[in-house]
Amino acid sequence: MPKKLIEVALPLEAINKEASSEKSIRHGHPSTLHLWWSRKPLGVARVVLFASLVDDPGEEGERNRLFALLERLVNWDEAKDPDSPTLWEARHEMAKSLAKTLGKAPPRSKEDRAAILALLEEAPPVLDPFAGGGTIPLEAQRLGLRAYAGDLNPVAVLINKALVEVPPLFADLPPVNPDYRARRQPTDRFPRAKGLAEDVRFYGRWMREEAWRRIGAYYPTLNGKTVIAWLWARTVPCPNPACRADAPLVRSFWLSKKRGKEAYVVPEVEGGRVVFRVKTGSGAPPLEGTVNRRGAQCLVCGTPIPLKHVRKEGQAGRMGARLMAIVTEETGGRGYHAPEPEHEKVAEQAMPPWKPSTRLPEKALGFRVQNYGLTTHADLFTPRQLLALATFSDLVAEARERVYKDALEAGLPDDPTPLAQGGTGARAYAEAVGVYLAMAVDHLTNRHSSIATWDASWEKVRSVFARQALPMTWDFAEANPFSESTGSWEGMVDWVAKALETLPARPLGQAQQVNAVEAVNGVPAPPLISTDPPYYDNVPYADLSDFFYVWLRRALRDTYPDLFRTLLTPKEEELIADPHRQGGPDAARRHFEEGMRRVFRNLRARAHPDYPLTLYYAFKQQEVEEDEEGETEAVASTGWETFLQGLVEEGFQVVATWPMRTELQNRPRGQGSNALASSIVLVCRPRPEDAPRASRQEFLRALRAELPKALEDLTRGSIPPVDLAQSAIGPGMAVFSRYGAVVEPDGRPLSVREALALINQVLDEFLAEEEAELDAPSRFALAWYEQYGYGEGPFGDAETLAKAKNVAVSALEEGGILLARGGKVRLFRPEEYPEDWDPKADRRLSAWEAAHHLIRLLEREGEGAAARLLAELPPTLAEGARALGYRLYQIAERKGRAEDAQSFNLLAKSYGHLAVEAARARGAVQEGLFREGD
Repeated sequence: MPKKLIEVALPLEAINKEASSEKSIRHGHPSTLHLWWSRKPLGVARVVLFASLVDDPGEEGERNRLFALLERLVNWDEAKDPDSPTLWEARHEMAKSLAKTLGKAPPRSKEDRAAILALLEEAPPVLDPFAGGGTIPLEAQRLGLRAYAGDLNPVAVLINKALVEVPPLFADLPPVNPDYRARRQPTDRFPRAKGLAEDVRFYGRWMREEAWRRIGAYYPTLNGKTVIAWLWARTVPCPNPACRADAPLVRSFWLSKKRGKEAYVVPEVEGGRVVFRVKTGSGAPPLEGTVNRRGAQCLVCGTPIPLKHVRKEGQAGRMGARLMAIVTEETGGRGYHAPEPEHEKVAEQAMPPWKPSTRLPEKALGFRVQNYGLTTHADLFTPRQLLALATFSDLVAEARERVYKDALEAGLPDDPTPLAQGGTGARAYAEAVGVYLAMAVDHLTNRHSSIATWDASWEKVRSVFARQALPMTWDFAEANPFSESTGSWEGMVDWVAKALETLPARPLGQAQQVNAVEAVNGVPAPPLISTDPPYYDNVPYADLSDFFYVWLRRALRDTYPDLFRTLLTPKEEELIADPHRQGGPDAARRHFEEGMRRVFRNLRARAHPDYPLTLYYAFKQQEVEEDEEGETEAVASTGWETFLQGLVEEGFQVVATWPMRTELQNRPRGQGSNALASSIVLVCRPRPEDAPRASRQEFLRALRAELPKALEDLTRGSIPPVDLAQSAIGPGMAVFSRYGAVVEPDGRPLSVREALALINQVLDEFLAEEEAELDAPSRFALAWYEQYGYGEGPFGDAETLAKAKNVAVSALEEGGILLARGGKVRLFRPEEYPEDWDPKADRRLSAWEAAHHLIRLLEREGEGAAARLLAELPPTLAEGARALGYRLYQIAERKGRAEDAQSFNLLAKSYGHLAVEAARARGAVQEGLFREGD
């Protein structure tokens, strides 16, 4: 079989550019149908599947033509319409490769759609055994392939059903609601799932009207204006026996940080209790907040309140809440008001008819709320929120009955076959509409919880899951589902309907609740497998998804009785490493490793032999550990080690690796941290049975011969330094996994952990070689930074080091990179460098100085200013600044200097774009000079 394109070459930079931007697309994007954690961009899955099916042409011109197609295919705007020319061109290329494999005539052109579809029907089905949020099955379906999704988690299974299984059952049907039928025209067309989306909107509006009739009295207006949100502060009794006032726990008193529209809460003490005033206009709150990670303070008496006291009071049921401010809809913006006693009383009167009494896990990854007395799912909501969610959840069933009657009147057959069994009649259609309305309730749940907070920068309610955890929040926002702003029911329905409209709705897909080992057994033919497995202990999917499951179960238990048969999501078989659930770190590691081995063993046995297996993995390659003296060092990641050990031991060989930019950089996990920006896509084939063995030294020689070229390509392509060690795994493991075994001199096989250590060793050697090319001042500064960072060190040490680097401390001071005073020496931080620096006038230029000026401009003025400076730098200096970004990041990460690491990461990952802009700037200057001379 010829190699597939993904095994040879991809236009990585173009793919990553589009993947980065796609993560910020919201309305109308399928990812907004329902929240799932660590979901990958659709464009990445699309190009990975395409390149796994299409043969590499083996010729540069043809390869470039496919690259041009891939650059369009990864773009959401080019692919969101399933009938777009770009998608048909992609299907045509896949069909041509399939025809060659099957020995059939290829389609004459991309216009020969019948022939293309006929060939795609013979393509291997695509299986994702860890389907999660449904990215891979959905994009397989968008490309015209049969999609099979397997997952143990019922929330994930429901998402996949809603994406690939339900829409094809009702593709191209017009809406059934009476409003549409009254104005129906013969020329009306509702391609794919657009008719279904229209009905979701119609019955969603009916649900709002009915909910308002039942519970609208609990959502009063303020001075005739609709309330967007009520902002509350949790309280605990002050530990001072002489005070015992209800102490408000407030993270921030800011209401709006928009320039010219600032608003904030001013707490004042009156009669031994705190009252809240609201001020608007310029200024800032006199107090940022009353609580942080170290504890709180009582505003009445000033007594410090340890978090231990807060936890104790919470666990004793003595944590309360006080209304702090009210936000209203105003012409041209938001209105902020002091709390009204009547509004507080109305909230207290709410009595929910039902609440989820299921218990939260005693301990779970990323969970903190149990420490404060929130032990059931109901505890995560206020009584009024529980009332609203129960009302909307119950209305899903009532809406379903209305849809059923209307569907019969619209002419759908009265077929008793339910949706869960693939029914297409009136009953199944009503259940389908109910599925999407239940998902809108889940959207509501994500904004209507006492874990949701107010975002003063954007003036809206944040979702509960701003990150992959369930943290404790102090002040929280209670949204109004009947407003027209963030958190409204109509807004939630619109998210779902818009996402539904973009689904391909053909060919038929299937989603099953099954563990990853058995998922392949339900596929009718050997599949092409592409999957995004769980990341060791990164995301506790089952525990997190229970937050939604308890509400979905209430609304959809009759629709999918097998899927929602248990009170909470299944936990026992979940393939993550959870020490709390599995009896400690060692047992958790064994559970994950043994489970992964079983999965890989079955996939190797059942996967289609003509196509590679593709695996996504986003986990730091190195973890920082402290030794007994408190020194930090980077060691191989347990997550990567266990994952790769299973892959290699079950006979897979890594044949290609691609670092794909899959993580949203403005997400809370990425802000102020050095979180990974990329996933590594590992392209694997079964290793030949007669693969040779190698000694440790032979493996190391092969690594040193092959890995530096791959690393050079990565750094020249501006892979972020935070991802460099991660990205080095791929080419390094490609060397390791091609051997039947790598053995030590005593015959013991080399473990994956030891192989990763050797890969890191070669990475260090590569970066050290780049360091050797730097100028003397930069080599001095690098060594000094490794020892002291930006802190002070003894002058004597600096003098000794400077001599070793063949430079004088006085020359370094004149060069503007350090300060020597009072027997101490320290390097300047980026923000200390002069703003009027002119490299053409500087007699002592260094790459260190250039790198720090570039960082200063990137952080303060943006890429434009940094690119203009880069255009003025000599090429060797500019290249040195790039190399410094990677080397300094590596040092800062190992030393635990997170803020410094963030700056160095920014420089290196921006460098490629800066270089392009700098070249344009130089070209413009040269063109101007030419014209002037002319």
